[in-house]
This record gives sequence, structure tokens and C-alpha cells, in this order.
Amino acid sequence: MPSETIGVIADRYAAALFDLADSSSNLDQVAGDLKTLQAMLRESADLRRLVDSPVLSRTEQGRAIAAVASAAGFTELTTKFLGLAAKNRRLFTLSGVIHAYLGRLAARRGEKSATVASAVALSPAQQDALVSALKTAFGGNVAVDVKVDPSLLGGLVVQVGSRMVDSSLKTKLQHLKLAMKGVG
Repeated sequence: MPSETIGVIADRYAAALFDLADSSSNLDQVAGDLKTLQAMLRESADLRRLVDSPVLSRTEQGRAIAAVASAAGFTELTTKFLGLAAKNRRLFTLSGVIHAYLGRLAARRGEKSATVASAVALSPAQQDALVSALKTAFGGNVAVDVKVDPSLLGGLVVQVGSRMVDSSLKTKLQHLKLAMKGVG
């Protein structure tokens, strides 16, 4: 399925979940569940295979995702949503749904969303300093999603909206390699 189609589906599901969470005053609880699920998807290849597998039946995916939701202590709304996504064979859109939901929540709060990739896990103090620096640079509140990408070798890649700052060692080495090709 083309990524544009997946994005449209994910946005529809995120909008529906957001509206339900808003009407039941559960926006923050569902956001917490989705952030936990996002971290679980990043860390578990087995979970990624579960949500992406076209081989597993709706029933098998439904049971497995219900067990994950129960073990993680997700709210009833999030659990039902995941069950519906499994029933409709839409678990493969979860990453997009999470991103779209959190984006809607940030927009509602007047926050900017930032994605930060680092070569190693940041300490809580480093994350606090990063959030503070982003607030100063962009003004107002900034919701930060930090992920680890060991391929960066060092440094950070920060994206806020359409603006990106890439200070990773990987990119600096690529630039040096290109510059060295021109010498000679």
C-alpha cells in the first residue's frame, strides 16, 4: 500500500481516537498509552512483526494486541481502539496513528512537535536541557520525541516542523568524504 494511503488511513484513525478521547476527557491518558506503545514498537522487533504481519489472522492479531494492551495497563479506550484496528487489519498504521494523534494534541495545546534522534540514549538531565534549548529557540512549549539511532555515531538530528538541524557525526563524515573526492 502506498505510504500516502497509509498516511490518510492513519490520520483518519488518529482523528477518530482523538475525538473519542476528547469527548471522554482522556486525551492525556491516551497520549500516555500511545507514547508507551511507540516506545514498545521501537524496542521490540516481535511487536513490530505482529503489527506488520499480513500472515496473522485478525483474531490472532486481536488477541496478541489485547494481551500487549493489558500487560501495559492501557486505558479501556486505547485497548478498544487497538482491538478495532486489529479487527479492521489496520495495525500496520499504528506508527502513523501515534504520530498524528500526538501532533493533534500538541496543536491543541499550542505546542510545537520536535523529533530528536541521538546516537545514544540521553540522560534525563540532557533531555531537560534539550527541551529548554528548544523552548528558547522556538518560543513556547515544545513536545519532544527522543529516539536512539546508533547509525548517527554521535551528535543529534533535531526536526521541528519543516526545519531540521543535523549535527550528527555520520553527516559530518559524509560531507568530509564528499569534500575529499573533490581534492586530488
